[in-house]
Amino acid sequence: MTSPVTYQCQDGIGVISIDNPPVNALGQAVRQGLMDAVVQGNGDPDALVLVLVARGRTFIAGADIREFGKPPQAPILPEVIACLESSAKPIVASLHGTALGGGLEVALGCQLRVALPGTKVGLPEVKLGLLPGAGGTQRLPRLAGIEAALDLITSGRFASAEEALELGIVDAVLEFGSPLEAGLAAARDVIDGRRTPRVTGELPPPTANHAAVERYRAKLTAEVPELFSPFRCVDAIAASSEGSLAEGLSRERALFVACMDSPQRAGLIHAFFAARAPHKVPDAGEAPAVTRMALLGEHPLFKRLKAKAERAGIELSDSPDADTQACLLAPGADTACPAHCLRIALLSPSEAEDLDTIGSAMALIVPSEGGMAELVALSAGPDQQQAVANALKALRQGVVVSRRGSLLAALDKAIRDNRPNPHAAMDAASLMLASRGWAYRDSDIDLLAIEAFDYPRHLGGPHRQATLGGHAS
Repeated sequence: MTSPVTYQCQDGIGVISIDNPPVNALGQAVRQGLMDAVVQGNGDPDALVLVLVARGRTFIAGADIREFGKPPQAPILPEVIACLESSAKPIVASLHGTALGGGLEVALGCQLRVALPGTKVGLPEVKLGLLPGAGGTQRLPRLAGIEAALDLITSGRFASAEEALELGIVDAVLEFGSPLEAGLAAARDVIDGRRTPRVTGELPPPTANHAAVERYRAKLTAEVPELFSPFRCVDAIAASSEGSLAEGLSRERALFVACMDSPQRAGLIHAFFAARAPHKVPDAGEAPAVTRMALLGEHPLFKRLKAKAERAGIELSDSPDADTQACLLAPGADTACPAHCLRIALLSPSEAEDLDTIGSAMALIVPSEGGMAELVALSAGPDQQQAVANALKALRQGVVVSRRGSLLAALDKAIRDNRPNPHAAMDAASLMLASRGWAYRDSDIDLLAIEAFDYPRHLGGPHRQATLGGHAS
């Protein structure tokens, strides 16, 4: 089997290339390939400096989601990063696109980091109920300080290349046409003495910042007291200033395992997977592209769609013509939709309780809050529904597909009928909806409840809770 990681020497510079599309995720083959390439580079008498690059549209965007929930396979990521950090020859990581989670931790294990403009870096593990478990909570504070690490890790937000440079996460932002060109230029600077590589783990521990630590604990207590992993992130970051790297890594690993054992981690990962492709219609064939759509009447959604239309390559008009493929009709629209067009009624959840009488091929249900809408197939076939869902996705409108009846309308009615305990009402409604077969995937019910009705994300959604025998809290 061909490795997704290759090594070659170019003019005294050993180039380690990752090619694992689409996002160069850190699967087992990549991890093993990285270790093998570092050994090969260190053994190459012609290589003075090593460069780590990734092909395609991004650097390493994180872990391989196909390994989620499965026993870890050797080598695990902390072993890979220890190999990078102990390299006898300096390694320049050249970043582009995104360097997220384990991808950023890999870069932190290298001795120099450069980035192309537009690159984003981050450690978003907290959004999956975890913390960075391969040294991120220990190496990032050594470069950027305690407070910056608290900000980035407890929020999971991304930092731009310019912010990463200001914080010391990257050593330079270089204007080159490719990450390979940037990496080779930085490596030549190292060879010529213009740049000085550093081993991140050998930097002094960050200065303790008890005030920042306590401020973030108080902030989390006020904003997300029910969550587990953000507080463990704070504990791990605080430990970075209390001893050696080895001691900090040991503390990080113990806290990481505690997060892995938390039921919140399972709930957040369930929600993550639910959000991956909710616009996909099972059994849809090759869906025709919808590139011309009429928006009839007035609705706040129309302004948002029009703002994205040019970039999506979709023409949106206020009146249909012979080339219009679909009409999206706001309530009270007084313009007729031609017979050759797909007719899509735009409704609120309360207006969508009975869809049998609307006379449309589909209905688009848009809640008053939240960015996720629901596209319900009524008389439309799977290919037609998929075509419209694809167009909405291209217009940056999040959408869940369903059939025959509205999941959002049923959840909304359940909440209105049981206002004192809306989460329990959604739990019960989710079982009814699953039995009716309106959802293509039970996880779609969970996603809509989370995005439209603020069901606690860390619980994974009402259907997950109901089938586990739990209850929202």
